[in-house]
Amino acid sequence: MLEANNISAFYGDLQALWDVSLKIQEGEIVTFIGSNGAGKSTLMKTIAGLLRPRNGGMIFDGIRLDRLPAHKIVDLGISLVPEGRRLFPEMTVLENLEVGASTKAAGPFRRSTLDWIYALFPILKERSGQVAGTLSGGEQQMLAISRALMARPRLLLIDEMSLGLSPVVVEHILQVIQDVNRSRKVTIALVEQDVDIALSVADRGYIIEHGRVVAEGDTKSLQGDSRIMEAYLGVSLTEKKG
Repeated sequence: MLEANNISAFYGDLQALWDVSLKIQEGEIVTFIGSNGAGKSTLMKTIAGLLRPRNGGMIFDGIRLDRLPAHKIVDLGISLVPEGRRLFPEMTVLENLEVGASTKAAGPFRRSTLDWIYALFPILKERSGQVAGTLSGGEQQMLAISRALMARPRLLLIDEMSLGLSPVVVEHILQVIQDVNRSRKVTIALVEQDVDIALSVADRGYIIEHGRVVAEGDTKSLQGDSRIMEAYLGVSLTEKKG
């Protein structure tokens, strides 16, 4: 579905990604994990077209992404839930959701998609007329995910899903994400600092360190590799077993 080859990305003169290559297969959940500042969010922004790679290329279903503007990438079926949610705080919940359905492909299905979203997160229907900036952190994250889903993406990018949220809210959102993946066949790429959360929900993972992919594999093999877990993620398997 998506293939990135030798991607390098910069913020001005500061290099943030170094020759990153990866593949995301249709229908799977893939996670990007690593320490804070490792380059995970930069990778998501690059895939979404918010940051243009200086070197390398990205292909999505045979179409080259790395020279397209962000809105064209959304039209192709890729939606980003950004770190920090980035809602329109002065607009209502419903208005934020309607923004998500502004693409040509999503517009005709706005009503049915909205009904589906309200079934996923009933609290958003209750809060539909409420200003988004007054929602709780968990409700805002639900709204950010729902706004991205309103575009009817084939690939959903979620950056720092659990940041600042209670375990109960995180568990609920994880269940919704898995349901969306299974029932709607939406492929998901998830950035998550909580290693246990990330590896519990994903099929495969990439470990990012200092802007480079340092390890990859199915989540069971990553969880079972003490060298990888301890060296790159600071997780001791011995301590976890104890």
